[in-house]
Amino acid sequence: MSKGLLRSGLVVSTMTLLSRMLGLVRDVVIANLMGAGAAADVFFFANKIPNFLRRLFAEGAFAQAFVPVLVEYQQGKELPDRQLLIARVAGTLGTIVSIVTLVGMIASPLVTALFGTGWFIDWWQGGPQAQKFVLASDLLRITFPYLWFITFTALAGAILNTLGKFAVAAFTPVFLNVAIILAAIWLAPQLDEPEYGLAWGVFFGGLIQFLFQLPFLKRAGLLVRPRWGWSDPGVKKIRKLMLPALFGVSVSQINLLFDTLIASFLMSGSISWLYYSDRLLEFPLGLFGIAIATVILPALSARHSDRSAIEFQRTLDWGIRMVVLLGLPAMAGLIVLAQPMLMVLFMHGAFSYSDAQMASYSLIAYATGLLSFMLVKVLATGFYSRQDTKRPVKFGIIAMLTNMVFNVIFAIPFGYVGLALATALSALVNAGLLGITLKREGALVWQPGSVSFLSKVLLATLLMTVLLVMLQPALPDWQHWSVSERSWRLAALIGVGGGAYLLSLLVLGVRPRHLRT
Repeated sequence: MSKGLLRSGLVVSTMTLLSRMLGLVRDVVIANLMGAGAAADVFFFANKIPNFLRRLFAEGAFAQAFVPVLVEYQQGKELPDRQLLIARVAGTLGTIVSIVTLVGMIASPLVTALFGTGWFIDWWQGGPQAQKFVLASDLLRITFPYLWFITFTALAGAILNTLGKFAVAAFTPVFLNVAIILAAIWLAPQLDEPEYGLAWGVFFGGLIQFLFQLPFLKRAGLLVRPRWGWSDPGVKKIRKLMLPALFGVSVSQINLLFDTLIASFLMSGSISWLYYSDRLLEFPLGLFGIAIATVILPALSARHSDRSAIEFQRTLDWGIRMVVLLGLPAMAGLIVLAQPMLMVLFMHGAFSYSDAQMASYSLIAYATGLLSFMLVKVLATGFYSRQDTKRPVKFGIIAMLTNMVFNVIFAIPFGYVGLALATALSALVNAGLLGITLKREGALVWQPGSVSFLSKVLLATLLMTVLLVMLQPALPDWQHWSVSERSWRLAALIGVGGGAYLLSLLVLGVRPRHLRT
């Protein structure tokens, strides 16, 4: 089992790495085109709303509820029963999402007023940011159908993951990044308002992702015609699991939307600075945290279904060890190299040195919570694999309320940086509540050698951090170097830091066998 999990994790991480690399290219192109000004704020806003709903209807709450039930059907039902379940899930979910999508497109001004209240007030009073509200409403009409496409894409991906075909779903986001990059290079420059071109890139990116997975479903014999099935026993079970999970899994997204609402009252550029820093945070989060959570969810669900408590504990322990092994040095690296990374990646065209400096402050604040974000992804699977969605909801709501309180406390003195810090602290609260509960119930049991392993990872990370701080040039120097010189110096620092981390682990006695359960 351990080798299978490790191999699946490597497959997902490799595909995710390709997607994230293209995602960075996409963000570099957008930064070069629009920088961090008003137009960029509006596009990121219009892109964030359907992505938030995607986490509710697709990748987040739905996947956590659907996968355990589908695993049950695979272990105890015949192929026609699985086909019928998928058909009824697709028909029921598709109908709901179609209605939400149409309402969102028609009522885009109301949605913009709800989440961009500062812009709406300016529009109502004829203030200087009135055009932001109008533009955001128009762009939402173009980007909202992405929700429909990505919902069915996530459904197909969840089905393929339960079959062990992790690479297909992990590779699919590549098409979205390619579509936006092409739109930014060829379409947007031809328009008076380039943000419209980027919005169409989001639309067609969603369409291509949807179409890409259909042949793989057909090959597996699970491409079926959607049917309404609200009262189907399997659908009812998924509904029961999904409704509370809407809050539990999507807490971080709700927090980010709340950040957006507050940022609409702050200085122009705040939303963009938060976006660019969040994008760098999402790179290791998706590459390691989400990848590990993705591969252990079917395994944990199977262990719960066949009542293998010991194997369940080992699998969850393995997931935590892998997250800490990869997440802790990534967190330290982001904190130490925040501004150089932003300068190398985005400081071209319309994106200025000042933008890199401002975004680095929020990146440092976000990065303090990277390990917590990753642990939430993995620890939540310990509940959802057991078809328990109520406790994560409770903890998620507590974390969300904590984030709102922290927003009020930190946003006044620290502005947009306070919003990022509040999000990081709320993730720590969420991870702590999840971990303590799993430990108390016996689902999380440290395996022999785990505490020693984690201690060695912490020490190796500290040694790496000290070395990076000592070797890093003064920040003003980075501004005066050419793009190529900044790039090779950053690459050298990352290489030296990564090498020092691995060498420290070897010296401390960590070996490949410690990566197994």
